[in-house]
Amino acid sequence: MIELVRTNDAVVISFVESLMRDAGIACFVADQNMSVLEGSIGLLQKRVMVDADKADVARRILK
Repeated sequence: MIELVRTNDAVVISFVESLMRDAGIACFVADQNMSVLEGSIGLLQKRVMVDADKADVARRILK
């Protein structure tokens, strides 16, 4: 899996997940539970991960 996006913004994470789902690209939000545990400090960012073979297509969708 390749990191596509890293952010603390839940709206951005949801939007990227939606774009990937609509394009038929499987994605996974890494560190979702860890960022909840640390509270609202914002030290641990969530990451949207995609398969390496779909990374180029996923990046084009985000541009």
